[in-house]
Amino acid sequence: MFAIETNSLSKIYSTSFGKKKVNALSDISLKISPGTIFGLLGPNGAGKTTFVKLLLGITYPTFGSGLLLNKPVSNYLVKKKVGYLPENHKYPPYLKGRDVLKFFGRLSGISGKELEVKIGELLNAVKLTEWGNVKVKAYSKGMMQRLGLAQALINDPELIFLDEPTDGVDPIGRKEIRDILIEQKSKSKTILLNSHLLSEVEMITDRVGILNKGKLLREGSVKELTEKKEEYKIKLVETEYNYGKYSDQNTLIAKNSDGSLSVKVNDVTSLNLLVDALRKDNILIKEIELQKSTLEEMFISLINESEKNSL
Repeated sequence: MFAIETNSLSKIYSTSFGKKKVNALSDISLKISPGTIFGLLGPNGAGKTTFVKLLLGITYPTFGSGLLLNKPVSNYLVKKKVGYLPENHKYPPYLKGRDVLKFFGRLSGISGKELEVKIGELLNAVKLTEWGNVKVKAYSKGMMQRLGLAQALINDPELIFLDEPTDGVDPIGRKEIRDILIEQKSKSKTILLNSHLLSEVEMITDRVGILNKGKLLREGSVKELTEKKEEYKIKLVETEYNYGKYSDQNTLIAKNSDGSLSVKVNDVTSLNLLVDALRKDNILIKEIELQKSTLEEMFISLINESEKNSL
């Protein structure tokens, strides 16, 4: 069973009295395993929010289907097991933080002592214990994000949708929120995370999907997406040698400023032949490191490539 499963999920909006069609989401097929953190990435207008709204039943697909916890997204009973933090969420300014959580707790069917205990635990988890009896109109943007995260967890959901949960939060607060999400994952909760902070996503996600103009460009683990295939950095004990003689049609070598080698090979066999040649010349190897780009670098490159192909 998958926590989230979609099959050719698509959404087309009509504008100008139906004369113009906008493909907000096109043929998205995705499977997200239980107990994982999945990052959904993409520029503004990529279709991320539309995807989440379709899964939550806030809007309806034009084509395709989706399952949450093995139930159709149209099954309202599955919503009891779902937590949701929307982007730019707002609460009535006259309510206190504790009152907000009480309101959403009661909506989720929790009451009495159980609810009071849960509110205390969540306020403590998001570092808002001292602000629980303060009206939310006095909250900063970061504090509103913390309160929103507590609200999304109030019903102890199995599946959690978070849209920009660390937006406006300082670095210490982001670290604390990451810790909360990792703790939820340790409890076998599944988290779908929308975020523009790619460095944050890179640190905590198990897998990511990249959307642009409603299309899923790529999906996989951060390691799979950022590794540069057959590109290595070789650190040597000595830095003075004629590295050029080791290059051939299967092996491209460049010397770095620190004396290490940047190597591009056709396959692992070529890499081993290079290592054999170095060792034959008594050149000692300290380290061989598979090169990778950051998630941000990969993301920008993929989006730029997608934009060129769409011209």
